[in-house]
Amino acid sequence: MPNLIAIVGRPNVGKSTFFNRLLQKREAIVDSVAGVTRDRHYGRSDWNGVEFSVIDTGGYIVGSDDIFEGEIRRQVELAVDEASVILFLVDALEGVHEMDREIAQMLRKTTKKVLLVVNKVDIHARQADAAEFYELGLGDYFTISAQNGSGTGELLDALIPMLPETEDPDLEEGLPRFAVIGRPNVGKSSFINALTGQDRFIVSDVAGTTRDSAHLRYQQFGHDFILVDTAGLRKKTKVHENLEFYSTMRSIRAIESSDVCFLLIDATRGMEAQDVSIFSLAEKNRKGVVVLVNKWDLVEKNTQSADVFKARVLEALQPAMDIPVLFVSALTKQRLLKALEEGMAVYQRRKTRISTSKLNELLLPIIEAYPPPSIKGKYVKIKYITQLPTHHPQFVFFANLPQYVKEPYRRFLERQLRDNFDLTGAPVDIFIRPK
Repeated sequence: MPNLIAIVGRPNVGKSTFFNRLLQKREAIVDSVAGVTRDRHYGRSDWNGVEFSVIDTGGYIVGSDDIFEGEIRRQVELAVDEASVILFLVDALEGVHEMDREIAQMLRKTTKKVLLVVNKVDIHARQADAAEFYELGLGDYFTISAQNGSGTGELLDALIPMLPETEDPDLEEGLPRFAVIGRPNVGKSSFINALTGQDRFIVSDVAGTTRDSAHLRYQQFGHDFILVDTAGLRKKTKVHENLEFYSTMRSIRAIESSDVCFLLIDATRGMEAQDVSIFSLAEKNRKGVVVLVNKWDLVEKNTQSADVFKARVLEALQPAMDIPVLFVSALTKQRLLKALEEGMAVYQRRKTRISTSKLNELLLPIIEAYPPPSIKGKYVKIKYITQLPTHHPQFVFFANLPQYVKEPYRRFLERQLRDNFDLTGAPVDIFIRPK
């Protein structure tokens, strides 16, 4: 499974600034409502060729009756439970705070690796001041400045060796990986149980029954691949308000190690914001996606029901295009094998290789007939197209003025690729480069 790094600490110690530093982005992670932690608080980073994911949690607050602050506390506890390594950020300017002591007490109880990180050490004179944080009982610390980046290299050098191995070659080598993702209680475990014909995973009406992401090798009906069940948790009654945050973390871990994602949505509830959020995670990681509308047997239907429902799903997923949508039932096993076949088809499409000659032969006449709009009296001419040797379809269009090719025309090019080549469900990237 991919490694997850959690950044925890009380409010205003610089967690979001440090998060941005690790992701090498300048986008501030700020929200006016405390405790709103969604997919934009998650990101990918790497150091010396080792990739890992980062979760930016809300500020941990002790002794408050505010409902949002209570949710933040629980989110931090969940992040600590899920993370491979925890980075505990404190503030060198304010020194040891009572909330720092409370958080340290919680972290001393975990068996996870914890690194104490003293932030805002912008000048050498503050190095000595950081020594007071020894009283937290977490051992040696690292001094950094999230603002200017000093000290982060030494911190990451120490962090990388602590990450566990992410590969299991005996189980996973060369096999397609399919992640079953979705918000809590949409029937993910029921879906896998129905596929295998065994009650491999606990199923209940309580959202979040599944505790861990479970790996299962599927070898039936001519298929051979790895299934990953993701979702909530068992024996964690304190997490009721945070199932969305938790399911997002579980989905992150499954999505990153998969090739294709089965996104299950509840037919009785329709496409909801959390479904779109989880889809965005899969899209951001450039995975193949098949949308499965589960519990279709519970819906009162007419001849138009499926078409209307599918149109609503695809509208919610825009600007993503060409996503397969199937209507299934884990209870009655309706279209489950069709779902597997579509997943395998998307896996093959994700590996599609198109010859340069065929690309140019089919697309250049279309581009010539419908060229990019002129900007400031300048005309863009696309002369050549080729596919990059990457894990999913990526194409380079060579042009005389690539800076003038805007997003709407990129979507037009993607649509032409999908119309002329079978890429349904597969991610497609388009780059415009100087000829």
